[in-house]
Amino acid sequence: MKISIRRSRRAAVAVALGSVLALTATACGDDGSGAAGDKGSEGSGKGEIVFWDNNGGVRTEIWKEIIADFHKANPDIKVKYVGIASTEYQSKVDTALQGGGLPDVGGVGAAMLAGFAAQNALEPLDSRLSKSSLNGKLNEDMVESLKAAGGGDGKLYSVPTSANNGVLYYRTDLFKKAGLDEPTTWDTFYEAAEKLTDKDKNEFGYTIRGGAGSIAQALDAMYGQSGITSFWDSSGEKTTVNDPKNVAALEKYAGLFKKVTPAADLNNDFTKMVAQWDSGTIGMLNHNLGSYQDHVKALGVDKFRGIPQPIGAGGKRVQVSNPVDGLGVFKSSKNKEAAWKFIEFATSAAENSKFNESAGQVPANNDAAKDAWVSEAEPTKLAAQALTDGSTQIVQLPYYLPDWNTISKTDNEPAFQKVLSGSMSAKDFLDTLADQLNEAQKEWNEQKG
Repeated sequence: MKISIRRSRRAAVAVALGSVLALTATACGDDGSGAAGDKGSEGSGKGEIVFWDNNGGVRTEIWKEIIADFHKANPDIKVKYVGIASTEYQSKVDTALQGGGLPDVGGVGAAMLAGFAAQNALEPLDSRLSKSSLNGKLNEDMVESLKAAGGGDGKLYSVPTSANNGVLYYRTDLFKKAGLDEPTTWDTFYEAAEKLTDKDKNEFGYTIRGGAGSIAQALDAMYGQSGITSFWDSSGEKTTVNDPKNVAALEKYAGLFKKVTPAADLNNDFTKMVAQWDSGTIGMLNHNLGSYQDHVKALGVDKFRGIPQPIGAGGKRVQVSNPVDGLGVFKSSKNKEAAWKFIEFATSAAENSKFNESAGQVPANNDAAKDAWVSEAEPTKLAAQALTDGSTQIVQLPYYLPDWNTISKTDNEPAFQKVLSGSMSAKDFLDTLADQLNEAQKEWNEQKG
């Protein structure tokens, strides 16, 4: 499976940069139409369109609310909602790219963008945006981030909806009871993780992500501790992931598993990890702004805080980039005009504010970002400050590599579980990851040249 996915993406890069993509366009099922290579059409701007939510379940209710608003404003367009779990979204789209069944519009975040764009699956949106009421209303950094992630042709294939940021959530009540300082540094983080653990009482200092999505969290912990501020060395050809400082950082971080964390963490994705933290007596959780409202509902605002990632030994906060999320029109859509109307509506000030208040994330619409709730949601406020006040250095992950999402998920999440369980060393894991990344970077550079 790994080989076939990798080969298809490598082939797609060559196609996107100078060849013609030849894929069969066949309809499949009733949840979409067309495959990659199908040019689609503008359509009537009316009728039914299919929307794939790339975080189904977690964001289903808010999207249904936005869709209901859209139907009131556009009674001649019906949006069929299909919620797909974030852990299954890429494989679902990859299957439809080959055999048909793509939606009209779907969630297209930075991490998956290059792979989809390289297979000629997405409609360029620059011209539509320039003529839209959204023009000049979207956060320029988010727009540029998605352009950069699109594979290097400078085109916009996804309209940003929100930006996320890594957050360290901690239980203020448990910290106060134990007489612990706020975990603002990695030293105080490790001290708290140990002191808050009492296995006999089923109390743990930390919950670590071992299931789906584990690699990004591990990278955040590595670079945050090592203080390395670039994903590539000065040559731009070799990754720094297996730098000795990062190896040492991962060894220390992975060593937390089962020592100060629940054993169930080995297989926990973010939904299980968040639910476990909200309902139990675990001191700290690394996630992002997206789970803030879940914590408020479970704990209230007095029992926890969400703060930026800990500061390293050098007195500087270093963290890896969080992918900007967005919405894209699939090129095979037979009603691109209606699909674009939906994107325009969903990213308008009122709807974008509504979505991001629910998600606890930073709005892409500049007017929405001025709404009162942004400053009232402390983790969002602190994250925005950390990203703009010069206190944080961002290690930009290579979302532009079509292989990125496959390497960072399919290929290496199972391997990271071996590191946690002790059957693989941190060095072997990171050396393997580095080899794959260096190869993908080399191929990308060759295709560009």
